[in-house]
Amino acid sequence: MAPPERIVVLAGGVGASRFLQGLVRVTDPSAVTVVSNTGDDLDFLGLRVSPDIDIVIYALAGAVNPETGWGLAGDTFHVVEALQRYGYERWFNLGDRDLATALHRTRLLREGHPLHAVVADIARAWGVPCRILPMCDERVETRVATSEGELPFQEYMVRRAAEPRVLAIRFAGIEAARPAPGVLEAIAAADAILLAPSNPFVSIGPILAVPGIRDAIAGAAAVRAAVSPIIAGQAVKGPAAAMLAALGHEVSALGVARLYRGLVDVMVIDEADAHLSPAIEALGMRCAAVPTLMTDDAAKAALARATLEAARQARRP
Repeated sequence: MAPPERIVVLAGGVGASRFLQGLVRVTDPSAVTVVSNTGDDLDFLGLRVSPDIDIVIYALAGAVNPETGWGLAGDTFHVVEALQRYGYERWFNLGDRDLATALHRTRLLREGHPLHAVVADIARAWGVPCRILPMCDERVETRVATSEGELPFQEYMVRRAAEPRVLAIRFAGIEAARPAPGVLEAIAAADAILLAPSNPFVSIGPILAVPGIRDAIAGAAAVRAAVSPIIAGQAVKGPAAAMLAALGHEVSALGVARLYRGLVDVMVIDEADAHLSPAIEALGMRCAAVPTLMTDDAAKAALARATLEAARQARRP
């Protein structure tokens, strides 16, 4: 029996988690390594919160809130509600059981455990079948320069509801970051490297900005495929479309493909954008136009299957 395909997925939050839910249905989960964005991490009430990592873990554990795509299904919010009595602004809605994850993470970090070990511990506790790695152990903070000043990403995204106009994005601390243990090894051993349908600037961008990761992907023997988070000129969720426009890029799957030019072999776009295929292929990558809107479990699995098939067809000899 042939060994399973070794797959590495660069992942942000909600879109990536849904894609991963489909992927584990169509391939061997034990052969999947997820490299997760930590640029969104924040300190909330003195606790370390890792939104993208937690979303991925909860989704793969079958515990994520299906209505929001983040947090835990059936969670309560007694703590954040009680804090309002003391004058706390309720802008970051962390559920009580989600808070327990943050408490556990913070305790382990304060005891000196590196982030990759903490993530592995949390994923193991939830019974996640894949390997989950943070992009790095060091603290990196995505900061958004806006028309109202520079904001940490969660303050821009949640507190300000992504309303201020984006001028630039930077990753504070990125120069001192190094790929977490296991990241470069997984990339080197992969048969396929997939960029999930996540925001290219604030979800995939921080991962690629960690010194050594982009070069490792560019030089990998694996076929590399990216899934566009833009469908018919709109983002399914989040500020990707607004960021593309604000930062001077075309708001389309073609605009996303241009950002990944020279890095990926295949661009997977929605069938509604099939007319963009020739322009994308002119960038030097193959293009597959398939249904990419993940409305249910079957659609998630279908997209993952189509992405893997497109990658296989483009596999370099």
